[in-house]
Amino acid sequence: MAEKKVKEKKATSKGARAPDKINVYDIKGDVAGEAELPEVFAADYRPDLIRRATDAMAANARQPYAPKPTAGMRHSVQTWGKGRGVSRVQRLMGSSTAAQSPNNVGGRRAHPPRVAKDRGKKINRKELLQAKLAALHATSVPELVRGRGHRFEEELTVPVVVRDDLESIKTTKDAIDALSSIGVYDDVERAKNGRKIRAGRGKMRGRKHRAPRGLLVVLSGECEGGRSMRNIAGVEVVTPKTLNVSVLAPGGDPGRLMMVSESALSEIGRWSR
Repeated sequence: MAEKKVKEKKATSKGARAPDKINVYDIKGDVAGEAELPEVFAADYRPDLIRRATDAMAANARQPYAPKPTAGMRHSVQTWGKGRGVSRVQRLMGSSTAAQSPNNVGGRRAHPPRVAKDRGKKINRKELLQAKLAALHATSVPELVRGRGHRFEEELTVPVVVRDDLESIKTTKDAIDALSSIGVYDDVERAKNGRKIRAGRGKMRGRKHRAPRGLLVVLSGECEGGRSMRNIAGVEVVTPKTLNVSVLAPGGDPGRLMMVSESALSEIGRWSR
């Protein structure tokens, strides 16, 4: 009797482990020391939760819209009735032009969207927190960051931790020099060159261009450094209080390139799991 072959189950990985220590850089790009990565970066990697959370946040941020209740109904119409060999639709008074009915050109919509309809999505608070921590973990895994398309120098550790001198940069020119010295300016170039004209009707409606999400800069608060960097292509400046899963993983794609000051990193380390 032939022996049955037992299929061995492959071990499924929850994502690469976050490093215990990372380099701390100065604004000239030199390694100024080492720092321990806070424990919150060691959360499980859950791309399914990240996608669910970003979808829910996008759905809940939608603005309700609907046509005016009288849209397509502003006509003086009558129906000709039977016996003329034409359809019995409503027609403009004194004319044969059909109007107002849903199947006519210029008529009302049959089932228009309603403002009262709730298009939001629900998600549990614990799942939302776990998704944020999972997206935070993804920022510390170089493979995930590169897989998302970000460009940075090979020897850099992620997240890129910079001394608090980053928060005192006064001009955009100095900020660009600092990003170049640290080794993340290639990602700015990627975002700048990736700006394209949107396909479809959206380019007629106030959103002609679309651009890739680039470097995420996390600072401890409102400061000169944030004001000097927020106009650089693709760069988004936030504080630890405003960090959420849609910022850490735009579109549900984890692994955003993040540069954080030492003060902001210590504040993130006080988050609870």
